Amino acid sequence: MYRIEKDTLGEVKVPEESYWGAQTQRAIENFPISGWTIPYEMIKSIAAIKLGAAKANYELGLIDEKIKNAICQAAEEIYSGKMKDNFPIDVFQTGSGTSTNMNVNEVIANRANEILGFGKGKKFPVHPNDHVNKCQSSNDVIPSSISVSAVLLIKNELIPSMKELSDILSDKQKEFKNVVKIGRTHLMDATPVTLGQEFSGYKEQVLHSIELVQSYIPRLSEIALGGTAVGTGINAHPNFPKLAIKYISEFVGHDFKETRNHFFSQATQDNIVALSGIIRTYAVALFKIANDLRWMSSGPRCGLAEIELPSLQPGSSIMPGKVNPVIPESTMMVCAHVIGSDTSIVIGGMNGNFELNTFLPIIGYHIVNSIKILSSATRNLATKCIAGIKPNTQKMAELLEWSMSLVTPLALKIGYDKAAELAKRSVLEGKTVRQLVKELKILPDDDIDKVLDPKSMLEPNAEIVGSGGG
Repeated sequence: MYRIEKDTLGEVKVPEESYWGAQTQRAIENFPISGWTIPYEMIKSIAAIKLGAAKANYELGLIDEKIKNAICQAAEEIYSGKMKDNFPIDVFQTGSGTSTNMNVNEVIANRANEILGFGKGKKFPVHPNDHVNKCQSSNDVIPSSISVSAVLLIKNELIPSMKELSDILSDKQKEFKNVVKIGRTHLMDATPVTLGQEFSGYKEQVLHSIELVQSYIPRLSEIALGGTAVGTGINAHPNFPKLAIKYISEFVGHDFKETRNHFFSQATQDNIVALSGIIRTYAVALFKIANDLRWMSSGPRCGLAEIELPSLQPGSSIMPGKVNPVIPESTMMVCAHVIGSDTSIVIGGMNGNFELNTFLPIIGYHIVNSIKILSSATRNLATKCIAGIKPNTQKMAELLEWSMSLVTPLALKIGYDKAAELAKRSVLEGKTVRQLVKELKILPDDDIDKVLDPKSMLEPNAEIVGSGGG
């Protein structure tokens, strides 16, 4: 069942049950590329922009109250998720995102006309361009929707998940503060640390990323709306942007502002490129944390086996009893995807040609999805993995005792070269450093336990440093 709609190119068959119109239908047919659609978070942001625009246009005397109310009701319905199936356009579309902007314009117009007692497809009394898109252009709406979506996801999803992770890491830092283990550099034995010290580093990585993300929210909150086609504001009332942005802010619960420079905000996506760099930094941090946990839990008998992760599912279809570090591995794949998405965003940012960036759909797609999946992966790693970690103190003590790195404080007593010879001999003879020091009578028995005490190596120690003679 179809209805016939018209645009400037002629007639188009549109599915009768759909709320989109001719321009959306053309885009569906023109871009059968990937099956990836614009994230619904962006669609919601565009709907919020249309609502704010309608209220501003009514206040400015540019549309009547009935049309304003119908547009706002339709926009609210989209924002609440009631018409999700009406936004099917592929992300690989026109670079300005005009197809998606018109998709939302047409859905709102058709639904508004239905609310007012008229049928779909007639563009009366509400017109998708003349009313829903009044004082706007795709060229300022789509960049604005990317910024709005990113800010709201950061505030409502990413930062809360990061804070949850940092809190759990802080709890583990305290829980493991006295658990001494071997440190590692280059994946090789190094001097001792506590498991708590390692987790304090992980916590600081997360806090650092929180600081970076939070610091950029004010800049992201300056949006392009009001610049219309090229940044000049042609066909828009001069008071439109401030009024519309005020209503958008009230509706979504965040204080957005008009950009300080419309030509910057439409010709570039430098704000999102910068944000993507921050998101990438957090992905790198999260990858390191997850990978360390995977290494430390390796085994359980033939690996490091210093910690035990929660057992969540069988790990092999052929090896009974095998359990894998599934949450860290899942997290690392998310991070790899986010880092790859950053490359797409960077290339997209380079394609700001004169007065318009023409990679907007793919930039929006990747930044929104990166924030979403990082938020989910962060919470998953925190609650399903880190919260349930248990230390294997016996294995840590064994590895610590066998490490030749315990020879390090001896360098202050006998010199670097002799200490290195002792370390080499420890490996060749299969003896611990402690055993050799006793056998060779390198130190008096009373000093051996003091100098080779792993706990004395966990922080600067003036007593040991000051007693050196080597």
